[in-house]
Amino acid sequence: MNLINVLRNECIQAHAKCSSRHDVLSAIAKLAKRSPVLAHVDEAALLQGLIEREKLSTTGFGNGIAIPHCRLDGVKDFVVGILSVPNGVEFAAMDNQPVKLFLFIIAPSSSSNVHIKILSAISQVLNIPEHVAEMVAAPNAEILYENFLRHVRDEADPKQRDNKTLFRVQIQDEALFRDVLEVFASFNSTAIMISESEPASGYLEKIPLFASFWSDKNTAFCKVILATVDKNDTNETIRRIEQHTGSLDERDDILLTVQELFYCAGGLNI
Repeated sequence: MNLINVLRNECIQAHAKCSSRHDVLSAIAKLAKRSPVLAHVDEAALLQGLIEREKLSTTGFGNGIAIPHCRLDGVKDFVVGILSVPNGVEFAAMDNQPVKLFLFIIAPSSSSNVHIKILSAISQVLNIPEHVAEMVAAPNAEILYENFLRHVRDEADPKQRDNKTLFRVQIQDEALFRDVLEVFASFNSTAIMISESEPASGYLEKIPLFASFWSDKNTAFCKVILATVDKNDTNETIRRIEQHTGSLDERDDILLTVQELFYCAGGLNI
């Protein structure tokens, strides 16, 4: 599912007057209720769903941004909307800073994979501070909507079985692993698997000839991401990864290889 198709322009509000976390969630429930998709859902049920999700852990992930979301029985399609509060609201964010921009998602209870992709796609847009500042400054709902859409990539939906590439990423940095994994999760039509790995030094140091080369412990963290990506998204995927890593040629804790696939069929749950 494409993020552009589920962003509801009737669910956008700029310069909202909110002074508390509860005010924000109430405003989001009221905004979400504007969508015909949720005509059969009570506003109170929307608010309760958002509150229950926040009890699990905050959706304020720092840098003035939060992505409140919930899954509800009886909801048939996704509703994504935007609320800006330029003065900021205390939202128990991970960096303890006020939140000024809220992207919210109301989701069907049975579509976890799509929900994850939408969350990740939103996160990728908000990962660039200039995008966030532009949206917070938008004077009205129309401009806020346009500012967000400008940074959302309309992803292709190819049908050919050989129209994919295989990414293999070996990573020895745990924080970087999370960032790169999120890049893959943000794309439509992506299958992702994670496997454990181990540097060759763990074996070479046991051979007497090479024993003196490694005096420190081996790298504790080492994982491999295998992901299939639409060919049309190959360059964009590499670009997004290098947004987190900088030039890959200058790193010694990540190795990226990309292969064209002759045949690819089926799929995997994330």
